[in-house]
Amino acid sequence: MKPIKVGICGLGTVGGGTFNVLTRNAEEIRRRLGREIRVEMIGARRPNPDCDTASVRTSADIFDVARDPDVDVVVELIGGYDTARELVLTAIKNGKHVVTANKALIAEHGNEIFDAAAAKGVSVAYEAGVAGGIPVIKAVREGLSANKISTIAGIINGTGNFILSEMRDKGRDFADVLAEAQALGYAEADPTFDVEGIDAAHKLTILAAIAFGIPLQFEKAYTEGISKVSPEDVRYAEALGYRIKHLGIARRRAEGIELRVHPTLIPSSRLIANVDGVMNAVMVDGDAVGPTMYYGAGAGAEPTASAVVADIVDVARSFEHPECAVTGLGFGSNELQDLPILPVDQIESAYYLRLDASDKPGVMTTITGVLSQAGINIEAILQKEVRADEQLAHIIMLTHSVQESQMNSAITDLEALDVVSGQVTRIRMDHLD
Repeated sequence: MKPIKVGICGLGTVGGGTFNVLTRNAEEIRRRLGREIRVEMIGARRPNPDCDTASVRTSADIFDVARDPDVDVVVELIGGYDTARELVLTAIKNGKHVVTANKALIAEHGNEIFDAAAAKGVSVAYEAGVAGGIPVIKAVREGLSANKISTIAGIINGTGNFILSEMRDKGRDFADVLAEAQALGYAEADPTFDVEGIDAAHKLTILAAIAFGIPLQFEKAYTEGISKVSPEDVRYAEALGYRIKHLGIARRRAEGIELRVHPTLIPSSRLIANVDGVMNAVMVDGDAVGPTMYYGAGAGAEPTASAVVADIVDVARSFEHPECAVTGLGFGSNELQDLPILPVDQIESAYYLRLDASDKPGVMTTITGVLSQAGINIEAILQKEVRADEQLAHIIMLTHSVQESQMNSAITDLEALDVVSGQVTRIRMDHLD
């Protein structure tokens, strides 16, 4: 059988890892596929010293790879938006199948790319774009295809998880741990995408689309970062039996789809609450299978390369029977539903509230009265750390689930009270039942 010829665009961390896995495990991959996968061409501006590419054709122009008549599959590993989009569309135009690890590209331009691929009769695979080496795309899109999925919740950014784990375990503040994450290479010099939830929102957008059969709608995802989470909030959450994780949550409701990324208190007994460091985990709840969880390395050269190469193998398997290829989002042509993405003030959540209040009789009654009037029930109350010099105390409350708009109104009323000093800290809670 003729070999499958691959062109790799980008020879950085993931591109180099992909090249090395393909060459090192070439015989094992051939045995699984029944034919050879060969790296035919590499498009990269500079060589990777960790890769022996002497026997492979190279070009400094990545578009040479997309147009080369001998290349069957173009592997896009350059990252970014505009150039990556142009490269992928050029490859599709030239009849190439595409494999990418670029979650931003798929989340923001996936609808256009999948339409172009369908029109040309080629495949676009992107397993490595979400949760690195964890095969969660394949699990949701194919392994759980018998299920009506109700909820996906995940730790899908390792940098944020590392920061919150260090804050909890060592009592450090956000800025201190972020500096260490940058020094270790977990966070970029500009960490905005990681710590403000943009990276996680890209991944959640993709997961929601394949779980619920809706178009990709990154611009409608609610995103909130972890930079305002304080060590005392982490400590109080722990005392109440919870842990704070930076979660992406997509949930199907009768009114539409919740699509949100934010710090979240979850019970410390949940498996996902015990996922620490730079690891990722995704929970998926289906009506037939019940809750399932997928755990592993969410980044790194070879864990991500594992997913890239698996996609190449999947694409290669479809060559002989293209009619059996899985569609981009796993639903049939024209079968995506135009379900509304709910604005954040329409989501439903329980809440952790922390406020500074005057340490004198009657204050607690006043505060709980405001919440009661807003229709908000309290699950637990904790009073801590009386500051005698200012006669203030920390009051921490956990509420039952309410609509966000109700909570917004109640917080406005609380902050207007004479007995409350400063702003109310609010973190959403989810029991992930």
